[in-house]
Amino acid sequence: MGRPLKIIVAIDGPAGSGKSTVSKIVAKKLALLYIDTGAMYRALTLKAMRLGLNLEDEDALVSLAKSSRISLEEKDKLNVFLDGEDVSLAIRTPDVTANVKYIARVPGVRHEMVALQRSIGQKYGGAILEGRDIGTVVFPNADYKFYLDASPEERAKRRCKELIESGEAVSELSVKKDILTRDNSDMKRSVGALKRCDDAIFIDTTDLSIDGVAEKILSYICA
Repeated sequence: MGRPLKIIVAIDGPAGSGKSTVSKIVAKKLALLYIDTGAMYRALTLKAMRLGLNLEDEDALVSLAKSSRISLEEKDKLNVFLDGEDVSLAIRTPDVTANVKYIARVPGVRHEMVALQRSIGQKYGGAILEGRDIGTVVFPNADYKFYLDASPEERAKRRCKELIESGEAVSELSVKKDILTRDNSDMKRSVGALKRCDDAIFIDTTDLSIDGVAEKILSYICA
């Protein structure tokens, strides 16, 4: 199927707000490319960990970002490639999740990633991008901007379910604590901070199903 729409849709929000799953559904409905920007930072985090880099060494991390090849390919699902290797599963481990904040907060790294994200979006002429600074930094002139959020309790419940299904033994209390810590880190970082821009449509997903959120977003785009 071709990509008839030439629009950029920015979907931002904190961890567990449902933006990844919803973005995939909306992208499929509109036949648009889905770009998981968080996966790109995770891929770079994985490489830094494999190389044993000091995650506090910003110069080394920027150099790594410049020399790495990160790409996204759509098959039955979105596959993330790092220097030609499919790392779609490897980037979802708890260790990568815990360390991605060190990568995402480096200005030089974000500069490289933003350039790549813009290049991918422009290459296809339209895309659904989700992250934390898509509407504020990556595509401030996006055709549509949405900001998804949910209560910390609901976000923890969703994340806990995902981890348990992947074989991790976790409690909602510990996951909630991690989520709140991540929120604080994301909102306070000096570049690409998590922020709801004034022209973004806010959707509280706490009491909505994934399909319900997707339909709400589609109702604005297809109005």
